[in-house]
Amino acid sequence: MKKNETNPSANRKNLVNLRAKYFSGYMKRLSLFTLLLLIGFCLPLQAQIRWNQRWQDYIDRYKDIAIVEMHKYGIPASITLAQGLLESGAGTSELATKGNNHFGIKSHGWGGRTMRHDDDRRGELFRVYDSPLESYEDHSKFLANRAHYKSLFTLDKTDYKGWAHGLKRAGYATNPKYAYRLIDIIEAYRLYEHDKASPIVRHDPNRDLAVTQGNPINKPDFSRVNVHRILKYNDNFYVVAREGDTYASIGKEMDIRARHLAKFNDREVKAKLKAGEVVWLSKKQKRAPKSRYKKQPYYQVKDGTSFYQVSQMFGIQLKRLKRMNPQLASRDYKVRVGDRVRIY
Repeated sequence: MKKNETNPSANRKNLVNLRAKYFSGYMKRLSLFTLLLLIGFCLPLQAQIRWNQRWQDYIDRYKDIAIVEMHKYGIPASITLAQGLLESGAGTSELATKGNNHFGIKSHGWGGRTMRHDDDRRGELFRVYDSPLESYEDHSKFLANRAHYKSLFTLDKTDYKGWAHGLKRAGYATNPKYAYRLIDIIEAYRLYEHDKASPIVRHDPNRDLAVTQGNPINKPDFSRVNVHRILKYNDNFYVVAREGDTYASIGKEMDIRARHLAKFNDREVKAKLKAGEVVWLSKKQKRAPKSRYKKQPYYQVKDGTSFYQVSQMFGIQLKRLKRMNPQLASRDYKVRVGDRVRIY
């Protein structure tokens, strides 16, 4: 046989070996790829979530309102906070910054203001609120008043996983991993701890909102907390001012414009706040709570209380309170001890 001639048998053997070697390498690469893919699916998303101060600040700002809503409607505070974080990007999304919409709720069945935003389709209509707190309240009502979320309210408030998967099944979001993202946020930031929180201190106008002139007020001490505790009364939210607070500083913390905040409280934006003074975070109501004051519609004025302070005590718009009490117009609404002010 000549040197330039080849052995067919040897060639076939070499070809078989080459194919076997290639196939072995291919399978190793495929196995590695498959393993990495499985790891990507199986590892919890929490491994990808890292703590950051902006998200923590958002939690500190809104955890009290989430707890209030939990005890009123039965929605776990952890779920409310996780949805707010995810839907609004911790308050930085366009819907949140321009429309105070922290939960991505669209305008279906909404009679208020709206804005356009690209979501599943371009230019969809979304709800617009006067403040983030109104968004939180509307989120609770949105879930509580719709039949397809009804089954969620049979779950325990501590079952955040059941709530997360239930929200996805009910169609709250289209993202197939929505439930897992909520769960991972809750576990990364330990939001489940808020699901066991006791109700926020019950409001008593005669005790907690009796804004006096220079006298100490019997209120819970929140001075050691970095952010103001958000409390609720008369279907509204409020905070108690501290020394040095202004409408601008509280507005910045609560993400509400200072002039709006002052208007909610029937004040000028540069008006000075006293420690212990009540600051309402959205527009006050037309009258005192029906459940408590319909049968007893009067408040008897005590020493040191002004007509304006009565409106703040009960969260009533000052102009509405004046309309209910025309008998005080001749005195320019200056009240005296013992006067009966109609509040409902």
